[in-house]
Amino acid sequence: MHHHRIALASALTVGLFAGLRESTACDTPVVPHSQKRHVDLVICLDTSGSMQGLIESAKQKLWGSVNDLALAEPPPELRVALLTYGNDGHNPENGWVNIESGLTEDLDLISQKLFALTTNGGTELVARVIHNSLTKLAWHPSADALKLIVVAGNESADQDQEMPFRDVCKQTISQGIMINSIYCHYNDDDPTVELGWREVAKLADGHYAAIDHDNGTVVIATPFDDQLADLSTATNATYIPIGTIGQQAWANQTVQDANAASLNSAAAASRAQTKGSAIYVCSWDLVDAFNLKNLKIEDVEKEDLPENMQEMTVKERTAYVNDMSQKRAGIQKQINELNDKRLAFITEEMKRQNLDDSKSFDNAIRKAVREQAAAKGFTFKEKTASADDTQGEKTESGTKESASG
Repeated sequence: MHHHRIALASALTVGLFAGLRESTACDTPVVPHSQKRHVDLVICLDTSGSMQGLIESAKQKLWGSVNDLALAEPPPELRVALLTYGNDGHNPENGWVNIESGLTEDLDLISQKLFALTTNGGTELVARVIHNSLTKLAWHPSADALKLIVVAGNESADQDQEMPFRDVCKQTISQGIMINSIYCHYNDDDPTVELGWREVAKLADGHYAAIDHDNGTVVIATPFDDQLADLSTATNATYIPIGTIGQQAWANQTVQDANAASLNSAAAASRAQTKGSAIYVCSWDLVDAFNLKNLKIEDVEKEDLPENMQEMTVKERTAYVNDMSQKRAGIQKQINELNDKRLAFITEEMKRQNLDDSKSFDNAIRKAVREQAAAKGFTFKEKTASADDTQGEKTESGTKESASG
């Protein structure tokens, strides 16, 4: 009994996005962990009273940013962390910084934390949130891993008199972690404030971007959104939660579907694209664990299985898991085909309406991450540029600037 419990617990900690699903329906081979490249992405958001627009942009564009990373080769093993700062509701002894989630492969958890955020006027200590990211998160130890911090805010980066940002930035890059700074500006802002945000990026080999404070999010609805959302929901029935943790994560999967849909159809469609990609892999799911060879079906205790599987033989359980895997692959194939049409529609609509998303939150993240990933040996599949899903050519132009430029 204990041996099986240990084996199961070990399998559940392997990582949600550790590899590609094996499926005869789409002939996608499993990618061994040894062939995957680690990406740690830490997002630091200013949640002071004036930053509701930034939070809404992050909610809207989380899935699009992930979708762009899903185009990377070799496939990334992605972990994301979320920190907030500048909020009077946080602990002042910690510099008004809160770790909403440490580095995790569970993107549904990051979505859950984003949707729970509230703003509250406060003191925005940029250096303190960077320092917390550096010292309190379990960064991947490999020198080959891509390790990034994205910090966004709208006040001076130099407010922290106890911990100068210049010292913190130098310490961060000395450990192989680059910082990308995003200045959320108003038209009447003091121009000298921007200089500090530029310096944050420059000192840590990162990229700087200035974005519109409230109006930098471009969202385009398409005729394919509702069907994509329906397919996203349909994939949930193919997941087999393991144990109590699995049941909770499975329930949260549906909640985050609803959260995306509560924004608009574009956000729901973007999330569907994520769920149809190889980057969305759930360690609590028996199908993914089995396909990635992280777990043998016979090692799962009867009481950790859903009720409909508890009286099955091992052979019957294996057949059931394979059936769910093939059904999921079929749905994902439909998602990917529809999404290609959706991206083409968005591209044409962007041109027709002469829309510009160059000063958006997600555009700033995409440009920085793509260039830094390329420096680590990643390449990106070519995709049609998209306002909502932030997909574009490997080399792009826009507001992003190299901090050294």
